[in-house]
Amino acid sequence: MIGYDDALFALLQQARRLDAVSCATADALGKVLAADVVSPMDLPSFDHSAMDGYALHAGQTLAAGTEHAVHGSQAAGDASCTSQGMAWEIMTGARLPEGLDTVVPVERTELLARHNDGSPARMRLLDTLNAKANVRYAGSDVAKAAVAIQAGTSVEANHVMLLAALGVAQVQVVRPPRVAVICTGKELQADLAQPLADGQIYGSNGPYLAAAFAAMGAQVCCCETVDDTSATFVAAVRRAREAAADLIVSTGAVSMGRYDFVPDALSELGAQVLFHKVAIRPGKPQLAAMLGDAMVFALPGTPMAVAVGLRFFVAPVLRAMRGQVPERTWQAVLDAPQQAKGGLLHFLRATVMPGSDGRLHAHVLAQQQPFRIQPFAQANAWVLLSGDAQGNALVEVVGLRPETLVFGQNHPAGAR
Repeated sequence: MIGYDDALFALLQQARRLDAVSCATADALGKVLAADVVSPMDLPSFDHSAMDGYALHAGQTLAAGTEHAVHGSQAAGDASCTSQGMAWEIMTGARLPEGLDTVVPVERTELLARHNDGSPARMRLLDTLNAKANVRYAGSDVAKAAVAIQAGTSVEANHVMLLAALGVAQVQVVRPPRVAVICTGKELQADLAQPLADGQIYGSNGPYLAAAFAAMGAQVCCCETVDDTSATFVAAVRRAREAAADLIVSTGAVSMGRYDFVPDALSELGAQVLFHKVAIRPGKPQLAAMLGDAMVFALPGTPMAVAVGLRFFVAPVLRAMRGQVPERTWQAVLDAPQQAKGGLLHFLRATVMPGSDGRLHAHVLAQQQPFRIQPFAQANAWVLLSGDAQGNALVEVVGLRPETLVFGQNHPAGAR
């Protein structure tokens, strides 16, 4: 058997970067940037007022009690204007008139006189006013030609806000990886609307992988279930190749039983095996290979072996293909001792929550057998153990899906 780190290294050595495509900013949510976004402008693009008040030329400071004639008024959206040192009424977001450098909030002034149209004519400062107060300067958020968002960033709503503010209508993103899913087993009923025949079970791996890949921004180009024969599997792999799949993920028939035909079938197809069997639990029998320019992940059919294969082998490869840095792990306090067979890296379903001591705490769920699905539905994290661990030991944890460690339903975790 190969160790997990060595297996992952072998995979990452083969991961090829995906092509870049142009994408409208409005459609970029969830996609990964293929290139740095370089700011085409200063943000803000001009000096403007941070509040409603009066714009003044302060130099250094203006003393409390000083009086100032108000020459004009500037609202948000008004074109630039010039002041000869005279105060201007100004609104939040309005461009600062040329020659003025400071804004005093209207509530820190006393209005002394109005013009015939009702606009302010003269006011008095109630406090000492320092130069450059309450002004948002051009480029103070993002300078022109600076990198606004780095390549490898997965675009979220906050990034869309920044791109829109910069007037960036198109971005270069990594094209979605194309994935083919092949589930093997004559016992599998793929149509959930059909009743089960004697000896059948509903196929859960295919729907799980399709949903998980969609959540990861991958395009599932085909998802099919085949029986326990090499011929049907080989035909399915050839269809995946015709669909230009970057990754082919199969489940089942990869161990040492009489019906475990996948290794021989891949050999027949001319695949280059990277490894077969990894020192992990669950998922030890899994196999990875290169078939031309496609990477093949042949996972055991047990549900949690599939989940582990996706989370800890396929997901890191997808990150590398998108030009993203490796995902980090977190530290949590183990609430109860755990026994884990030495020589294997164990992936345990768990719930991770913040404790009253300010640290993350990991509770490993009962019934960790790899066929059990309900604990997976109850978990929000994985605990990684390479041997026995005592209660209160610090252990590595990762979110149930990549880049996500949540408490309860929707509370993101902080680093510890």
